[in-house]
Amino acid sequence: MTRIKKSRRILVTGAAGFIGSHLVERLVSEGDSVRAFVHYNALNLWGNLELLPVKIRRTVEIFPGDIQDPFSVRMGVEGCDIVYHLAALIAIPYSYIAPQSFGTTNVLGAINIMEACRRLGTHKVVHTSTSECYGTAQYVPIDENHPLQGQSPYSASKIGADMVAESYYRSFGVPVSIIRPFNTYGPRQSARAVIPTIITQILRGHSLKLGNLPPTRDFNYVSDVVDGFIKIAESSKSVGEVINIGSGQETSIADLAHTIMGIMGVEVDIIPDGQRVRPEKSEVGRLLCDNTKARNLLGWQPQVGIKEGLRKTIDWIKSNIDVFKVDEYNI
Repeated sequence: MTRIKKSRRILVTGAAGFIGSHLVERLVSEGDSVRAFVHYNALNLWGNLELLPVKIRRTVEIFPGDIQDPFSVRMGVEGCDIVYHLAALIAIPYSYIAPQSFGTTNVLGAINIMEACRRLGTHKVVHTSTSECYGTAQYVPIDENHPLQGQSPYSASKIGADMVAESYYRSFGVPVSIIRPFNTYGPRQSARAVIPTIITQILRGHSLKLGNLPPTRDFNYVSDVVDGFIKIAESSKSVGEVINIGSGQETSIADLAHTIMGIMGVEVDIIPDGQRVRPEKSEVGRLLCDNTKARNLLGWQPQVGIKEGLRKTIDWIKSNIDVFKVDEYNI
């Protein structure tokens, strides 16, 4: 594997988000100079970057902008050797309400990033995809050749963004790699995701309101996913490739809830909640990753088992429970 030397200028879009903030933290701790592209807002809020240790946060260059605006994107990319593109709208239920926003943010955002990287000669671009692009598994485990299925406006927009990234590699030689993580969890994740939803409801002594229970997911602790991002960026073999990052293990939502209850030493009732249920044809019934390519190409493999990762996540949420609106459904 060819390693990109440290101390280069790195841009992380979506840096204020869950995975983005962990990636920024890791890059800074390893000696990189990081510019964090955050969505401009009048209150100058930096999302999850606000939760980083002060010593790390002070070394990060905060760049407020809008991924939909090509001028701010070009300014953000300028002077950077490596670009990790994570900025996206990701909430599947919200994509049913605001589908155009997902197209403009996710697809147009990818065009803006790829064009800026093309024009400025960026050395490496890592574009973030999602296992939702596969839809319900047609076969398992799911490798990178599995058909893509737009089962929600969100997944359709991400498929479109992936095709933009691929087209810039094929058309213009932009050195882009596509990372396709399966379900990521860990500290700083919002209650939009199922694991924080389960943990916060239990901590507040509530019964569990959940959507569909049979679907399975391949859950991955955030530090393992960040490892995948970095290994892809550092590998010359990853250019032009789509690479799955996942554990190769699947867990149903029902089994996940009971595992969390077991770790927390409680037992609560699970109550079906219709507003959390996806439309029937939009529900992804099964996701299970084939990570053979990541293992062979990058030497990547998961390090954190699900029970260990859940314990770490539970501990963090316990210490930060007041930031969650437990009584409201976080769409």
